[in-house]
Amino acid sequence: MATTIDAADARILRLLQKDNTRPHREIADKVGLSIAAVARRIQRLREDKVISADVSIVDQDLVDRPLTLIVEVTTESERLDLLDSMRKRFADCPQIQQCYYITGEIDFVLIFNVRDMDEYTNLTRELFFEAGNVKSFRTFVSMRRIKTGREVIIPSE
Repeated sequence: MATTIDAADARILRLLQKDNTRPHREIADKVGLSIAAVARRIQRLREDKVISADVSIVDQDLVDRPLTLIVEVTTESERLDLLDSMRKRFADCPQIQQCYYITGEIDFVLIFNVRDMDEYTNLTRELFFEAGNVKSFRTFVSMRRIKTGREVIIPSE
């Protein structure tokens, strides 16, 4: 069930998506509410899971994880138990930053973040060959990150 988001909530969410360490008093000044009202709204948005996480974005180059790979995976079988097993192993793999189960000829699109090709090669053995139900996979190496992010567009009124 969707949570009702009013104009003030939308303004708060737009500000928090840019910087969630912004003090409540600064948000209150920008949205025209009291500090207490902003705090209550943010708490409600967290409780309702509209705000699903408060995280820090780490520069992958500065922590020696420079390689981004986009991988298309085609399954051998679409039996539900086998698909569930694949979804679980992809979700449990820390090097997979994003996983999408999609329509069309390809079944999954995965976004990997790895240190180097040796790490990725070991992961392909583990996730695709040894674990099974992978008919084929195709790997694309990102040459440069142009834009990344998960900001959601919050409509204005």
